[in-house]
Amino acid sequence: MVDITGTGETGLSARYSAALYALAFDQNILPEVIGQMADLGRLIAQSAELKRLLGNPLTDAARIAPALSQALAEQGFLPIIRNFVNVVIANRRLAALPALVNGFAAYVAAKRGEAVATVTSAQPLSDVQRAQLTARLTEAGYGNVKLIEQTDASLLGGMVLQIGAKLFDTSLKSRLNRLNYSLKGAA
Repeated sequence: MVDITGTGETGLSARYSAALYALAFDQNILPEVIGQMADLGRLIAQSAELKRLLGNPLTDAARIAPALSQALAEQGFLPIIRNFVNVVIANRRLAALPALVNGFAAYVAAKRGEAVATVTSAQPLSDVQRAQLTARLTEAGYGNVKLIEQTDASLLGGMVLQIGAKLFDTSLKSRLNRLNYSLKGAA
């Protein structure tokens, strides 16, 4: 894929992120939009019902759009954020909303000159783990790092860290898979 944004982001996320960023910049509300997109990401991460709704391929997006827009309005989200979600729904990309929110955070970080690291762990990171990981990345030469955190219980333990094109997988799941393959090879 081609980097159309100049930030290292490509594909669907880059297009949506660039459009939202440019619109917010033009309207002089960029800091508010950045904050509210982070709030939207936290809302999605913390709401099991919303996660289930977004992950269900049978969800009738057109039917839930007004209710979701109303719920976001009641939460105090700006019209630009509600319109963004409505465009995502209208383009049949509701399941991609969490990835688009994370993509926007990565886009903003890249615009600020920050390195973006996506961390997937079995459990949410504690403040101490977050600080230690940021310190290790700084020691490794990544300087100003923006962490985007995700959880995946199937990892069982450990974490998967992606920064740029590099992937570091220390999850228990991958270790067990490697052990399984080596045992099959020995038999």
